[in-house]
Amino acid sequence: MKRREFLSGVAGATVAPLAASAVTSEGFRLRYVLASCMYGYIDLETILPEVKKTGADAIDIWPKRHGSQREQLEVMGEERFGVLLRKHDVKLAVITQYKLGPFGLKDEMRMAKRLGCRTIVTGCTGPKGLKGDALKTAMKGFVEKMKPHLDVAEQTDVTIAIENHAHNLMESPDGMKWLAELAPTPRLAVAFAPYHLPQDTKLLADLIRALAGRIQVFYAWQHGEGCMKKLPKDQELLQMPGRGPLDFVPLLKALKETSFKGHTEIFMHPVPRGVSILEPVSAATGEINRARKYLGDCLAKL
Repeated sequence: MKRREFLSGVAGATVAPLAASAVTSEGFRLRYVLASCMYGYIDLETILPEVKKTGADAIDIWPKRHGSQREQLEVMGEERFGVLLRKHDVKLAVITQYKLGPFGLKDEMRMAKRLGCRTIVTGCTGPKGLKGDALKTAMKGFVEKMKPHLDVAEQTDVTIAIENHAHNLMESPDGMKWLAELAPTPRLAVAFAPYHLPQDTKLLADLIRALAGRIQVFYAWQHGEGCMKKLPKDQELLQMPGRGPLDFVPLLKALKETSFKGHTEIFMHPVPRGVSILEPVSAATGEINRARKYLGDCLAKL
């Protein structure tokens, strides 16, 4: 994308109509949740007013090093946090907790229940690069270890969604399928991140269909030119829907066909972590709205 086109896109996105969130395809719509880390370490008092502007009614709070909003919650306390949520008419829908890992979430789930949050996203554990029977066996072992934690998930009405992050048991489509097949309860689900998978629309769409009913969070996030090294901002933003080359129409079609009812999170990682995807805050919100409009246009094609 030429720099002039990129800057024009950002400028136009700041006035993207809120009506984009209402775009449906025969009754199917995306339920948006805003990732707090899209604004880096900015305070919750600043981020929460942005939630409704992005077509979402709920927030996903992230801890350091991506965001600092989970730590902010700890400092201000649950009561004050609840007051802020009510003030801005925002729900806490997701807590992202890679730091605690899948076996360290019991207290987090109990806190989530107190705050009305029903989803915690985390990563998987286990070796990378496994295939075939070795992968199935390792996933069986992981699921078995998760059972005491799933008991707490049941008690707290929380779903643990495992992201298909790189370099672990969930790094491949087969790993994702085995988790979905072996999970003993819907309380163990998938957080589906296209970024970490081959950027093949047929593969991604078929995988969404194969995981029908098991996807709790869908990240509207593509690989673009990656997020592991510093790039010019127009290249970094190629992770966002509608900027990079990934066509989201087949993915949304698969989500519609499988009656996806989870949350959709427009997403990218900036470099370095902990900074806003764009500054000022209005520009970050505008970029999210530009991506949301693109997704709305995709839905309209179904």
